[in-house]
Amino acid sequence: MRTLDRYIFRQLILPIGGAVAALTAIALLSQSLTQFDLVVERGQSAWVFIKITLLSMPQLAGLIFPIALFVGTLVALTRMQGEHEFTAAYASGMSLMRVAYPILRIGIYLTLISLMVNLFIQPLTNRAMRQELFDVKNDLLSSLVKEGDFATSPTGLTIYVQRIDQNGLLRQLFIRTDEADGRDRTFAAREGRIVKVDGSSVLVMRNGSNQQLTEKGVIEHQTWDQASFDITSYFASDDYLQFKEGDRYMHELLFPINYAYEKSIRGKYVAEANARLANPLYNIAFVLLAIVSVLGGRFSRNGYAQRIGVAAIIALTIRIFGVVVETASASAWVLNLLQYIVPMIPIFVCLHLIRKHDGTTGRVHQATRRDRTVLQPL
Repeated sequence: MRTLDRYIFRQLILPIGGAVAALTAIALLSQSLTQFDLVVERGQSAWVFIKITLLSMPQLAGLIFPIALFVGTLVALTRMQGEHEFTAAYASGMSLMRVAYPILRIGIYLTLISLMVNLFIQPLTNRAMRQELFDVKNDLLSSLVKEGDFATSPTGLTIYVQRIDQNGLLRQLFIRTDEADGRDRTFAAREGRIVKVDGSSVLVMRNGSNQQLTEKGVIEHQTWDQASFDITSYFASDDYLQFKEGDRYMHELLFPINYAYEKSIRGKYVAEANARLANPLYNIAFVLLAIVSVLGGRFSRNGYAQRIGVAAIIALTIRIFGVVVETASASAWVLNLLQYIVPMIPIFVCLHLIRKHDGTTGRVHQATRRDRTVLQPL
C-alpha cells in the first residue's frame, strides 16, 4: 500500500506544483502592475519595486493554494483515470477512500502550510511592505522633486532639478528658501544627493554657489566645491506608520491595545483572525471536490468534462461566498462561525459521497464474487 501511496503522490506533485507556479506568476504580474507607479511616478529604483511586489505575495497564498490544488489534482486524476490505473486499484480490493488518502494528504500538507503563512509569514511580510510604502510616501525625492519642474513645499522651500538619475543623483539643481525675516537664500549646484544623517535629511551639493541678502541690502555670494543643507524642517510630516488588520499578528488581533480607535474596529480584527484560521480549510474542500468530480462516479470513456465543470462552479461559488461572509463578519460577530461552516460543508458532503461510492462499489464486487462462485461448479 505504501508503494501505491508514493506512486500517486509523485503523480500529483508535478501538476500541483506547476499550477502553483503558474498562478504565482499571474499574481506577481498583477501585483507588479499595481505597484508600477513606484517607478514611473515616484522615481524609485527597480529593487524597491521588486521588493514590495514580492512582499505582497504571502497574503495571496490563501487564494493561490486551493485553486492550484484543485486544478493540479484534476489534471493528474483525469490522466490516471483515463489510463485505467484506478480501475486496477479497485480490482485489487482497494476502496475509493483508500485511493484518495494520498491525494487528501497533499491537501492537508498545503492546509498546514497555508495556516503557517497566515499566522506568521503574512503579518511579517505585510509589515515590511507597509514600512517600504511608508518610506516611499515620505521620501523627499519622490514626494516633491520632479524632473524639470519647480516644486514648492508647504513650508516655503522651492526646488528645481533638471534630471534625476536612477541612483538618486540630482543634476543641475536650484533651491530657494523662504526665510521669516525676508532674507531669502538661493542655492545652485551642478549635482546633489539627499542622504540621511542621524535621522535628518541632508542635501549634499557639489560644485555650486549660494546667494543671500544681508541686513544692509547687499547680496552675499559664495562659491564652493561641496556644501550641505539640512532640509528636514522644510519637509516636516505628521504622518505615522499605522498597521492595518492584515499586518497584525494573531495576539494583536484578538487582544488589541485598549485605544479608542482599535476598539471601534474590533469587529474587523476578529473577522481577520477567524479568516486566517478558516481559509486554509478551502485546500481540503477543493481537493475533495476534485476527487469526487473524477473518481466519485462511473468510469466514462468520453471524459469527465460535465462533472468537472459542475465541481468548478461549486468551488467558485463556495470561495466567493466565503469572501462575502468574511467581509460581512466585520460588522456582525456571529457571522464569524460561517467562515468555518462554508468550507466545512463541501468537505462533509464530499466525504459522504466517497463513502457512498465505496458502499456501492463494495456491493458490486460482492455480487461479482457470488456470480463467480455460482458459475464455478458449472
